[in-house]
Amino acid sequence: MSKKYFLLSLGCSKNTVDSQSMAQLLGEAGYAAVDDARKASVLIVNTCGFIGSAREESVQNLRELAESKKRNQILVAAGCLSQIWGQKLVQEVPGLDGIIGTRRWMDIVEFVEQVRGRRTPAPMYHLPHEATVAGVAVSGADERGVRRVAVQGASAYVKIAEGCSKACTFCTVPRIRGPYRSRRLRSILEEAKQLGDQGVQELILIAQDTTTYGEDLKDGTNLEKLLRVLVRVDGVRWIRMLYSYPRTRYFTDGLLETMAQEKTICPYLDLPIQHIDDEILKRMGRRVKSSEIRNLIHKIKTFLPHISLRTSLIVGFPGESQDQFQALLNFVKEVEFDHLGAFKYSSEEGTPASRLSSQIPGRVKEKRLEKLMNLQKKISLKKCRSLVGEKVEVLVESAGSSQGNGKGRLQTQAPEIDGSVILEGRAHPGDWVEAQIIKAFPYDVLGRIERHL
Repeated sequence: MSKKYFLLSLGCSKNTVDSQSMAQLLGEAGYAAVDDARKASVLIVNTCGFIGSAREESVQNLRELAESKKRNQILVAAGCLSQIWGQKLVQEVPGLDGIIGTRRWMDIVEFVEQVRGRRTPAPMYHLPHEATVAGVAVSGADERGVRRVAVQGASAYVKIAEGCSKACTFCTVPRIRGPYRSRRLRSILEEAKQLGDQGVQELILIAQDTTTYGEDLKDGTNLEKLLRVLVRVDGVRWIRMLYSYPRTRYFTDGLLETMAQEKTICPYLDLPIQHIDDEILKRMGRRVKSSEIRNLIHKIKTFLPHISLRTSLIVGFPGESQDQFQALLNFVKEVEFDHLGAFKYSSEEGTPASRLSSQIPGRVKEKRLEKLMNLQKKISLKKCRSLVGEKVEVLVESAGSSQGNGKGRLQTQAPEIDGSVILEGRAHPGDWVEAQIIKAFPYDVLGRIERHL
């Protein structure tokens, strides 16, 4: 039990990458992972602090572990909520032994050993503003040769940058993760080759903003160059990008031509526009206007007529009038996004938006969210129905059983956030099959496996 750890990862895929990086370091130090917290000497929760519901989930999980932990166990809170709450988290969760921030994940082994060896029961903190190794500031990306990936079956999330420098008024990410710092192209390429060698067939590139990749390196590196080297990696069949900031200057002709030419690159883009009204965009601190968003979508569809577009929207932002919300509805109806996620505005402590006047009542935000998602449900069902009768390539993610069918995804579906292909027929996770779509649902489709590819 003395060298066993239990690690619970909460929040987004970027947090999942951090968790797997910590797990690699712990493993190299001789710690063994266990699925049962009762069998571990070290309990770690990689928390999420992005919105209220995520904070509540993090606190609840920490409290449950704190209440059940034994004398010979330590409980460490890592990640986003640790970074922004610090001592407040200890007050919320009596029994916490250590707090380590987002930009110090690479010190997890040393920190765990310090907490285990402390002479007093007082909790320990490791929350500097910037990560340093031997006194030198580093990006928090490539330290100590740790892979910045999270493997899930035949797919892997690959983190290409840390932090964010956009400073949207509603967002806590810059405070949590620090300024935008791109990883070196060579490091990402080496990781991709390793993943291909071990059987990973889909690379999912993630960052707070993938399209800004390389801009801070000042050496000509950019997303187009990264994609052009990744498509040559043996074994990789799909490459997908998430979280692309919707500015035209990032979507150069060269980038879009690369996406159109390379079949390995999924015809899929995630463009979190947040809103379409210019006044709301300005209050949000977004560096884009509605006209640019419209022009960008037109440009993307010109280069990539069969592109699948995903977006994220916020309803009930401070000052959002009924007319402004209606303009958002009209825009969604006009564009018909293939995938759409929407959130009620959440007032986050320390953000400029939390100090804005004209906060929208909760019941109004709830009604607007319901109306928006009902509209998207109809659009999504229309999109799914258009696939009926088509024969499509599917990456199988789960096998069928006597209790139900297996599931897989198309090139136009990202894991966890989009719909799935429910499969009739026998296949194993990681298989590639051709399936004929025989039925449509609002977000998923039913496909009959015709053959293995």
